[in-house]
Amino acid sequence: MTTEELTNNVLLALEEIRPFLNSDGGDITLVSIEDDKHVKVRLEGACTSCSVNQMTLKAGVETTIKKFAPQIETVVNVA
Repeated sequence: MTTEELTNNVLLALEEIRPFLNSDGGDITLVSIEDDKHVKVRLEGACTSCSVNQMTLKAGVETTIKKFAPQIETVVNVA
């Protein structure tokens, strides 16, 4: 998978999870993909102060991204 294909797949994954975040007043933005393995995202809106945002990141966002791009190893939120 090329870097462009990987980026497109990660963006597709974020589009899939976005409606769930939007329904709680939040959003998510792709910040970067490093070494084609490590994704940095920014949780926004209500997600920044949510007490379960790390659970959302791991259980929702990371799982969805790995479904679209299995080679991704880590997904982290940057403030």
